[in-house]
Amino acid sequence: MITFFTPGSRSNISRIGFLLLFLSFIFTQCKEGKIKDNPSQSSGLISDSAMVVCARPEASAIGIQIMKKGGNAFDAMIATDLALTVSYPFAGNIGGGGFMVYRTHDGKVGALDYREKAPMAASRNMYLDASGNIIPGKSTLGAMAVGVPGTVAGLFKVYKKFGSLPFKELIQPAIDLAKRGVVLTKKQARRFNYYRKYFDQVNDHKIIFDKEWHAGDTIKFPALAKTFERIRDNGRDEFYRGKTADMIAAFVQKHHGIITREDLARYEAKWRKPIVFNYKNAKIISMSPPSSGGICVAEILNAIEPFPVASYGHNSTKYIQLLTEAERRAFADRSFFLGDPDFEKIPIDTLISPAYANRRMADFSWKKATPSSTVKHGNIIGYESMETTHYSIVDKQGNAIAVTTTLNGAYGCKLYVGKGGFFLNNEMDDFSSKPGVPNQFGLVGAEANSIKPEKRMLSSMTPTIVEKNGQLYMVVGSPGGSTIITSVVQAFLNVYEFGMSMQQAVDMPRFHSQWLPDDIKMEPGGFSLAVQDSLKQLGYAIDTTNAPVIGKVDAILRLPDGKLEGGADHRGDDKAVGY
Repeated sequence: MITFFTPGSRSNISRIGFLLLFLSFIFTQCKEGKIKDNPSQSSGLISDSAMVVCARPEASAIGIQIMKKGGNAFDAMIATDLALTVSYPFAGNIGGGGFMVYRTHDGKVGALDYREKAPMAASRNMYLDASGNIIPGKSTLGAMAVGVPGTVAGLFKVYKKFGSLPFKELIQPAIDLAKRGVVLTKKQARRFNYYRKYFDQVNDHKIIFDKEWHAGDTIKFPALAKTFERIRDNGRDEFYRGKTADMIAAFVQKHHGIITREDLARYEAKWRKPIVFNYKNAKIISMSPPSSGGICVAEILNAIEPFPVASYGHNSTKYIQLLTEAERRAFADRSFFLGDPDFEKIPIDTLISPAYANRRMADFSWKKATPSSTVKHGNIIGYESMETTHYSIVDKQGNAIAVTTTLNGAYGCKLYVGKGGFFLNNEMDDFSSKPGVPNQFGLVGAEANSIKPEKRMLSSMTPTIVEKNGQLYMVVGSPGGSTIITSVVQAFLNVYEFGMSMQQAVDMPRFHSQWLPDDIKMEPGGFSLAVQDSLKQLGYAIDTTNAPVIGKVDAILRLPDGKLEGGADHRGDDKAVGY
C-alpha cells in the first residue's frame, strides 16, 4: 500500500518529488506491460436477451428486428447478411462467399462452408504468360478473377436447417433498405472515391458509384432490390439456375471471364465439422478447412497454454515474443499442410494436438528471436485481403453464430453487375497462381493451394465460438486477411487472460506476425518505444508503418449473470445492437 503525505509529516522527498517518482514508476510499469493498459474503463453495450454486432448499424438493427419478431439467430443471420450487401458493399455480398460456425442453445455445434470455387474451366497455369510468369492483375481485377459465388447457397442452406420465419420476411428488410437507400459515413464515402479509378478500369459502362461522394449522401440500390425480389419469389435457384444466373454468366463472359451457367448450377454449400479444442477450461469451436483459421488458432493457443501468460502483462515484451513465436510456427504449418479438404489430405488431429504444438515450440528461446528462415514447413499460401466482414449474433434462446464473409479485395474484382446491383468477388487470387512466387500481398504460394477446377481456395477467415464451464462464453471474429487469425486470438486472450470487458478487448492495440515476412506488425501509436526496443534487441523486426488497422473485431461476451456485452470495433463503423 502507498501512503501519501499528511499535514505535518516530514520526508527528504518533497510532495511533488514523491508524486513524480510515483508517476514515473507507474509509467515504467505500463511501458513494460505489467499494468493492464486499458484505454477505456467502460464496457460495450449490455443487453438482456439478444445481440447483433456487425459492420453497419442498419444491418445490426435489422438482425435485432427479426429476433424481436420471433426469429432465431439463424433467421437474424440471413437478414443481417443481406442487409450488409446493401449497406456495406465493400465486403457484404451475394457475389462472394464465407463461413459460419454455430452453437445451438443445447450445445450442439457445427460449421458451414460456402466458400467460392474455381470454375470448371480453371487451370493450374491460368494466370501465367507463355514464359511461365504471372500476368499482373489477371487474378485480382476483372472477370478472370471471379470464383463461383457461394453466399446465396449458404444462406439457403442455413434457412433449410434452422430457419423459423418465412424467408420473405427475412429478405424484405434488405429490399426496403435498398430502395430507401443508405446514408454514407465519412469512411464509406472515402472508400468509394478511392476505388473509383478501379471501377473505371474494369467496367465498360458507368456504374452507380461513378461520382464524388461525401459523408451524408444517400445511395439507393434499385437493381439490387429487384434481384432480392426475384430471390424472394423464386428461392435459391433464382441465383444459380434462373434469370440472375443467366445474367451473371453472360456478364462474366462478356468481360472475358470463364464462369458458366453450369458452374453456377453445380455449386453447393457444405456442412463441415468444426475445429474443436480446449484452452485451459475454455472450449474453442472454430472454422475448419478450407479455412485455415481454426487450425492456426488451435496451434497458437496450444503452444502458449503451458506458459503463465497473464503474469507477463498485456502487450508486454514477453507476451508479444511468446505469441509471435507461436504464430510463426502455425503459419509455417499453414503453408505446407492446408488447402481444400476435398482435394488435399490434411492431418487435422495432429495439427491441433497440444503434443504437436509443444514439439513445435521445443526450440523457442526467451533469449532471442527464432529466424523464420529456420522455421519449417514450406511457403506461405495466398490469402484473402483485408476487405472481409464479420458479424456475431446471439438470440434469447442462447443460439449463437459467428459468420465471416468476403468478396476478397475491396469490392471484389471491381466488376459491378449493373442489372443485378452487386459486385463480384476476386477470390481466385487466393489460390497459388504459381507456387513459389509472391501474390499481390507479397506472399508466396504452395502446392497444396494450387488451382484445380471446382476446388475451394484456402482462407484465413476465423469465425469462432467459445464455451466456458459448459456455457456459451464468447462469439468472435474479424476481417483482415491473415490478421484475422491473430486478431481473434488476441481478442480472446484479452478477456480470458487479462480480465478485460469485451469492448476493451476489441479496442486494444493489436500486433501481428505470420512467419513471412519475418517481422512483427504493430498498430501505430499502440505500443511503447520501450517494448519495441526490447523486442528489437532480441532480434525481432518491428513494422509500425504498414499496419494502420489489424483486424476489425466484432464480438459478444456472455456475462456471468447471463446478459450479453457487445464489442464493436472502433476501427470501422461497426455497431452492437441488442434488446
